[in-house]
Amino acid sequence: MKKLFLLTIISLFVVSYVNAQWQQTNGPYGGDIRCIAINGSNIFAGTNNGVFLSTNNGSNWAAVNTGISANTIVNALVISGNNIFAGTYGGVYFSSNNGNSWSMVNNGLPAYSAVNALAISGNSIFAGTSNGVFLSSNNGNSWTVVDSGLTNTIIYSIAISENNIFAGANNGVFLSSNNGNSWTVVDSGLTNTIVYSIAISGNNIFAGTWGGGIFLSSNNGQLWSAVNTGLTSEYVYSLAISGNNIFAGTGGIWGGNDSGGVFLSLNNGSNWFATGLAGNDVLSIATNGTSNIFAGTYNGGVFLSLDNGNNWSNFNTGITNTHVFSLTISGSNIFAGTIGSGAFLSSNNGNNWVEVNNGLTSNNVYTFAIRDTSSIFAGIYGGVFLSSNNGSNWSAVNTGLPANTIVKALVISDSNIFAGTNSGMFLSSNNGSNWTAINTGLPANTIVNAIVISGDNIFAGTWNGVFMSSNNGNSWNAVITGLTDTIVRTLTISGSNIFASTLNGGLFLSTNNGNSWAAINNGFQISTDVNSLVINGNNIFAGTNYGVFLSTNNGNSWSEVNTGLPIITTVNALVISGSNIFAGTQNGGVWKRALSEMGIEETKNDESNITIYPNPTKGKFTISQTKNLKSITVLNIMGEVIYYSIPNNYQTITEIDLSYVSKGIYFVKVENGNESHLKKIVIQ
Repeated sequence: MKKLFLLTIISLFVVSYVNAQWQQTNGPYGGDIRCIAINGSNIFAGTNNGVFLSTNNGSNWAAVNTGISANTIVNALVISGNNIFAGTYGGVYFSSNNGNSWSMVNNGLPAYSAVNALAISGNSIFAGTSNGVFLSSNNGNSWTVVDSGLTNTIIYSIAISENNIFAGANNGVFLSSNNGNSWTVVDSGLTNTIVYSIAISGNNIFAGTWGGGIFLSSNNGQLWSAVNTGLTSEYVYSLAISGNNIFAGTGGIWGGNDSGGVFLSLNNGSNWFATGLAGNDVLSIATNGTSNIFAGTYNGGVFLSLDNGNNWSNFNTGITNTHVFSLTISGSNIFAGTIGSGAFLSSNNGNNWVEVNNGLTSNNVYTFAIRDTSSIFAGIYGGVFLSSNNGSNWSAVNTGLPANTIVKALVISDSNIFAGTNSGMFLSSNNGSNWTAINTGLPANTIVNAIVISGDNIFAGTWNGVFMSSNNGNSWNAVITGLTDTIVRTLTISGSNIFASTLNGGLFLSTNNGNSWAAINNGFQISTDVNSLVINGNNIFAGTNYGVFLSTNNGNSWSEVNTGLPIITTVNALVISGSNIFAGTQNGGVWKRALSEMGIEETKNDESNITIYPNPTKGKFTISQTKNLKSITVLNIMGEVIYYSIPNNYQTITEIDLSYVSKGIYFVKVENGNESHLKKIVIQ
């Protein structure tokens, strides 16, 4: 009976299909803010995930997307009275009720036209698109192309001053003085003709360019001169004017570490000085005519200055628009790595997220690795960083890594840490203090996206296929037989099964240590990209560009489990914590769903705070928890006891060596006081 009882405990999961529902967690907040428009006390922000509204000066935001297609990228917003127009990659949307509902108004616009700019003059609405300038005189009900004289139809910006309409294009500035019926190029003096932004103050016209800084014309665009003194970045995304103050939102190459931020000129552009947000790509700036300045950034969300730019604070509560790239579990904590917004931590199942970026030199966080709760490693644009206090502070551990390394994968095996980078593979045997390149057999400068370990074998998923090392990375051999695409995105191991996802070939399975691979794409849509995999017993979850898929038969077939997710949600990361599965999405933050709602039931929620690391292990592992350990029992898959000990002095940390047992799945039973908890461990 005792053995039967143990087997019952070990049978952790039961399948019973029922309806399910994903729910968005409360963050992480932020993401791309492409445009901002202000109408009295209402502030609208256009994002990669629709429109958000704040009615309390940015303190809180709420999505106002009824009628707007899911995952719509909003490039432009313009307000006229009670009417709001949103320019998107799918055309123009219109709302007459403060954004409560929207309708598409695309009659006359080319299909799939990207609307980059909107401007209003009287009854005329101008739309700058990837196909030229379009005009509507009936509230967007119909549009007419007005591009006579335009020598380039990619329009980034539009500004209007009385009867003059200026359009910033991919090859200069164009002027129309007859409501768009004809255009004339006015670019004399422009040494850079990619014009992203235009702002007008009296007779002065300012043009912000991509790579050439800011230009000023005081004669209706007939002659331009550069006014860049004090600017540290000449990539100008946005311009805004409030009285005598001219604000410029700058940046660099998208998502990079180039200097950027907000600059202010008090003398018509003769001089500029930085006001803050250095290192941010500032895509949009808006002012309500007071000293309040709103700045929308690339993946950093909304910032507000109450004193004309002297000080800035982040105001993102409610903007669920982050690009989550990685998720990792450490005890009861969930770490989320984002592109552009840094690292976040939730200690309450996603109910709240806290930014944990202190010490990180980049906001692009690609991966995490947990040695124990006191050693957390992050792979970022800029190398490897270590936190010894749950992410509160980070310090670089980069000695031996090339400068500006992008670390896409981190794996810990006993005393070794393996890092997959854009320059190949690296190994540290001293907690990251020093790194050594281990690239013999790998193609030169190959990009390593994923690393997994199975026993003595290390597998690296690269842009050149899967490679295996059996000697701690000293040499590598390609194992690509059967792979129809060699750009490998992820690797996951479950027992003797190795799963590899590729860029264009879908998902592959190897059951013989990588010697051969077979496609397992039955049930996936055509052109499905598998970005992440997580395995729970016999259940395999795949995060894709079409949401989440589930297989209960080792990948032989897949079915969608997307109820509650927006249509066509890209899922970059998946983790399981307790009774929930969490999904990190592109431009939607983190979502969660109860495993039981998908027919996967846990017999008991784990609230033990027990940590076993490393797991998988070659045999040696450590058990730690917050309470004193009374006894430790290790069971094999049949419920037989193979190890038993009583820790000395009721200690909270115990090291165990089971390197003598066979490889496979085992269960660790930990008793502390009147409580008993069971944890799974894999010995490779």
